[in-house]
Amino acid sequence: MSGVQVRRAPGSAHDADAAVATVRTVDQIRADFPALHRREQGHPVAYFDGPGGTQVPRAVAEAMTNYLLHHNANTHWVYPTSVETDALLDAARVVFADFFNATPADVSFGNNMTTITFHVARALARGWQAGDEIVVTELDHHANVAPWHAVAKERGLVVRTARLDTRTFRTDPDDLAHLIGPRTRLVAIGAASNALGTVSDIAAACALARAAGALSFVDAVHYAPHTLVDVQAIGCDFLACSSYKFYGPHAGILYARAALVQSLDVPRLEPAPELAPERLETGTQNHEGIIGAAAAVTWLASLAGEQGTRRERLALAFAALHQRGDALLVRAWEGLSAIGGVTLYGPMPGTPRTPTVSFTLAGRSTDDVARHLVRHGLYVSNGDFYAQTVAERLGRGADGFVRVGAAAYTSADEVDRMVAAVAELGRG
Repeated sequence: MSGVQVRRAPGSAHDADAAVATVRTVDQIRADFPALHRREQGHPVAYFDGPGGTQVPRAVAEAMTNYLLHHNANTHWVYPTSVETDALLDAARVVFADFFNATPADVSFGNNMTTITFHVARALARGWQAGDEIVVTELDHHANVAPWHAVAKERGLVVRTARLDTRTFRTDPDDLAHLIGPRTRLVAIGAASNALGTVSDIAAACALARAAGALSFVDAVHYAPHTLVDVQAIGCDFLACSSYKFYGPHAGILYARAALVQSLDVPRLEPAPELAPERLETGTQNHEGIIGAAAAVTWLASLAGEQGTRRERLALAFAALHQRGDALLVRAWEGLSAIGGVTLYGPMPGTPRTPTVSFTLAGRSTDDVARHLVRHGLYVSNGDFYAQTVAERLGRGADGFVRVGAAAYTSADEVDRMVAAVAELGRG
């Protein structure tokens, strides 16, 4: 990986405490985000909508502006700004190779995870036969469900769906294992649920797929902001995420094994690049978005200072942010659970999950709750978050849930403000 030496994220409590001490404080992180100066009806805005898209630090916006104002060009020509664009895009692949624990040849870019998944699904399905099977899960965002159903309809494939266990808020592992068999061609699974915060055992799922001779496609959109991705440990063939969930612009990033990409029958223009990873990148890309996405990863690494490789600094930063997120999760969970009429959905704190809390308040629609919180300067998202099957299985339908997510800039005071505002509404 371009000379990058990988160090595992600290595992012991002592190591985690050391990481927190090394990484910039929440107040220092908050100073990087101009959006936090916004006020709503006299209140400073607290952004709890990170699971739907985080705010952007100055360094990311500056990297994009610098590119557009000083280097903007199309690729693969000989004049200076085109050469500079090529170099910046190559550098972005190196950054994401560090982020994924992969190689630059494994990294490609697209509009977003959904578009990337449709593109990859079509390419893969060209090589499958009628009756071949794809396994998806009820827990997943539909971006990792609908594309597989679409190609199944076109090609006469069979989609099998692993059940959500509504007691544990996790995919039923026995059902998943039972569904994977000799006709399975791909297992599509989410690493973390954007609706419930559930973190799934994706390494185990990918191992099951591999043992059956099938490929694996991991949706890491909600996972990548909270856990440092390691595609070697996961053992996946494809993994997609979107940088706007981890402090970057709206851009999608795909890890895919270069040799596998090279074998795909990808829809492409005849004159377009034939080699991985550009083979997957249809047309002119969002150069400023790619450069901004790489700047977001660079910013995350910078939270742990300048010592060590980028991957090592990312490991330290993620360890500290994970510990802080867990503390905020417990604070929100305990505060909300003490309010009469509140129902919480998702795994308990202390189990594999992200600092994302979904809840409902009896007698109030989720729109009512979200609008009330706006009046207190609290921005939250509500609905089914494209995890439509999750909402249906939990009896929530279109109204869905109120979702509160902690990000790197979330403070304990903001969590307390949120809990107090929900309690006020609960009192009527």
